[in-house]
Amino acid sequence: MKSITSILSMTLLATFLLVSCSKDTDPADTDIFTGTFKGEIGYTDGETNISQENGSVFVTKVGSRYDFRFSDNIPDLTGVEFEQKDDNTMVNIGASGTGVITINKDNLNIAFSRDGQTWSADCTR
Repeated sequence: MKSITSILSMTLLATFLLVSCSKDTDPADTDIFTGTFKGEIGYTDGETNISQENGSVFVTKVGSRYDFRFSDNIPDLTGVEFEQKDDNTMVNIGASGTGVITINKDNLNIAFSRDGQTWSADCTR
């Protein structure tokens, strides 16, 4: 009886795993854009000018918006909306600022201004 229960449990687990791993999932529908990107980052606000060649940006998704958390005492850039450019690239939209933020699974490029502040990044994973 114990072996029948074990076999049934293993069969159910295998079925669950096969159903969960659909090959039809588009990578753009997942959170492949979130995570840590490393490279050259910068920030300007009036007389404040921060530049780092070996900085990092941690990208998180909050609802339909993205937040960018910079290293090296650079203020966070939050609440940026995106639209899907192609299957694996997203570009910022909306009136929350001016400039361009392009992100895909391997690269993050930022040249963005909002309220007199400017952020920049040229980063990879």
